[in-house]
Amino acid sequence: MSYASTLDQRTAQAAHLALSGARYGGGLRRMLPFLGPAVVASVAYVDPGNFATNIQAGAQHGYTLLWVVLWANLAAILVQGLSAKLGIATGRNLPELIRDRFPRKLVWFYWVQAEIVAMMTDLAEFLGAALALNLLFGLPMGVSVLAAFVIVMAILMLERKGFRPLELVVAALVGVIALGYGLQLAMSHPAIVPILKGTLTPGFGGSPDAVYLAVGILGATVMPHVIYLHSSLTQRRIQVPAERKALLMRFAWKDVMLAMGLAGLINMAMLAVAAATFHQQGLAADDLSEAYRTLTPLLGAGAATVFALALLASGISSSVVGTMAGQVVMQGLVGFTVPLWVRRLVTSLPAVIVVALGIDPTRTLVFSQVVLSFGIPFALVPLLLFTSSRDLMGDLVNRPGLRRLGWMVAILIVGLNVLLLWKLL
Repeated sequence: MSYASTLDQRTAQAAHLALSGARYGGGLRRMLPFLGPAVVASVAYVDPGNFATNIQAGAQHGYTLLWVVLWANLAAILVQGLSAKLGIATGRNLPELIRDRFPRKLVWFYWVQAEIVAMMTDLAEFLGAALALNLLFGLPMGVSVLAAFVIVMAILMLERKGFRPLELVVAALVGVIALGYGLQLAMSHPAIVPILKGTLTPGFGGSPDAVYLAVGILGATVMPHVIYLHSSLTQRRIQVPAERKALLMRFAWKDVMLAMGLAGLINMAMLAVAAATFHQQGLAADDLSEAYRTLTPLLGAGAATVFALALLASGISSSVVGTMAGQVVMQGLVGFTVPLWVRRLVTSLPAVIVVALGIDPTRTLVFSQVVLSFGIPFALVPLLLFTSSRDLMGDLVNRPGLRRLGWMVAILIVGLNVLLLWKLL
C-alpha cells in the first residue's frame, strides 16, 4: 500500500481551479482541496506521548515548561513545511531520496534506526489507545490492545476508497481531541498571568527532571516518522507543472500552519490543564490512569470521560498515521513493503510486552518520547540538505534565511539531547 496518493477527481479539479486563478469561491472553499497532508501529520503532534509528557510537565512544574511546547511547535511548523516542500518540488519523498543519494550501508542503518523509532512510536500510541479503552470500558489491558489493533486496521482499510476518506477520518479524530481539551481548559480555569510567564520565559526551574521532560516534550512534538511521511503525502497528491509549484507551496504552507497551529494549541492546553488542576492541588499525577481518576473529584466525572475520549482519539489516529509512516519509510529506503497486518503486529510487540510485564504505561510513554527525540536529527539533517539543493528543488530551494533557521533548529535539538545525556550520566 502506498500513501503517495493522488486526490479523487472532483477534489483534484477543485485544486486546479484554485491554482489557475479562476473564480472559485471564498477563502475557505479555495483552501479545502489543499487541506489534508498537514492534518494527517499533525496527529503525531497530539499522540499519547504528548499526553504523558505534557501532563507530567504541568503537574510537576506548573506552567514552567509552556515555552518548550511553544518553541517545539514552531519548530514543527518549519520542519513539516520543508518536508511538504520536498515532496512538491521533487515528486519524491525523503526516504526515496536518502536511498538514491546516500551510501548503501548508511541507507540500511537509516532503515534500522527508523524501524526502532517506529516501534517507540507505536509503543506510545498503542499504550495510549489501550489505556483509554481500559479507563472508559473497564477492559483488561490485553483485550484493549487487541481492540485497538482491530480499530486501527479498519480505519486503514479506508485507503482502498481513496485517500480523502482516510484524511477526513483522521481530521475528525483530531477534532475530538481539540474539543476535549477545549472543554477541559474551560472547566479548569487556568491562571492567565502564569500561562504568559511560562510561555514567554525560558527556564527549567533548576530541576533536572524538568530537562528530562523538556526533551520528552520535544520528542513528542517534532516526530521523526512524520518528517518522512509528509513528503510522501505531497509528492503526487496534486500534480502541477513546474511554474505552478510555488503557488501550490503557498497553499501547503497554509495547510501546515493551520494544522500545526491547532496541534500546538492542544499541547499547550494539555499542559495548562495539568498545571491548573494537579499542580495547583499539589498532586503529582504521575500516570495517565491517576490523572483520569483525579479529574473526577477535581472537575467532575464529565471531565474525566472527556479526557479518556480525547486519549482514545489520540491513540487510534496516531496509530493509523504511524503505520502509514512505517510503510513509506520501508518502501522508500529498502524498496519493499510488508502487509499492513504484519507491520502492525511487529511494531505492536513492545506495547504487548509492556502490558504483559505490568510495566507502568505512563513512564514507558515518556521514555519512548525521549528515544524519539534522538531520532529527529536522522530525519532532519537530510531534509535540510536536500531542500537546500538547487539541483533538486529548483526555484523552491531554501532561501539563505530559511536555511540558517533550519540548521539552528537542528543544532538546538542535538544540543538538548546532549544536555539530557550529560544530566543522566
